[in-house]
Amino acid sequence: MRTHAEHPGKISLGCSKIKITLDVMGGKWKPLILFLLSSKTMRFSELAHQIDGITQKMLAQQLRDLEADGIVLRKVYAVVPPKVEYSLTKHGKTLVPLLLDMEKWGRDHRGFKSA
Repeated sequence: MRTHAEHPGKISLGCSKIKITLDVMGGKWKPLILFLLSSKTMRFSELAHQIDGITQKMLAQQLRDLEADGIVLRKVYAVVPPKVEYSLTKHGKTLVPLLLDMEKWGRDHRGFKSA
């Protein structure tokens, strides 16, 4: 089996699939957004209140990116004032096991570091 060290500057085929995943759901904010949406449909203001430190501009951009990737569904209601809800698409729900594993790993790692 070839290692990354044998091909400096290149990403192996297996790593390229991880890169695709990270391109879609990686970063500081997307996993948090996805984790919150994994349990229920939420409005923009609910997400903003649940994610400490995210700006409205950043939240809007992250939601647009996730919607463009087919991970998040944005549903607009024709009411005044406007009502918009966000939820995971069927494809987005395939990320839930990964998100739960990340949550468990974080919990275990916190225990590991404090031991």
